[in-house]
Amino acid sequence: MTDTSFELFDLRVVVDRVEGRSVCGLRVGDFFEVTESSRLRIPEGKHFCIYALGSILPLLAAHQRALAAGDWMAQDVEVCCPDPDERLVMRIERGRPQSYETADLT
Repeated sequence: MTDTSFELFDLRVVVDRVEGRSVCGLRVGDFFEVTESSRLRIPEGKHFCIYALGSILPLLAAHQRALAAGDWMAQDVEVCCPDPDERLVMRIERGRPQSYETADLT
């Protein structure tokens, strides 16, 4: 890597469990991926609830980066959907790191 390059992890956000009733139609195992720094990929024929997505989006940029072992963000990988009736819990999983040049993304 050079002084102008950096790494970001690809991410997968998976529905880990639904502790209430699934109002939005998501099921355990449904997922979306964030690849190539900012590309959101949902499997063909599937969907992802915009409210569940909205609750997890602010955390994704931090999970894409290398974090110190003691950083709470490195340890907390579960996020809840804001619908209290649903109690849908998502898990953030890291994939492989990708190298990028700063000038290519800014």
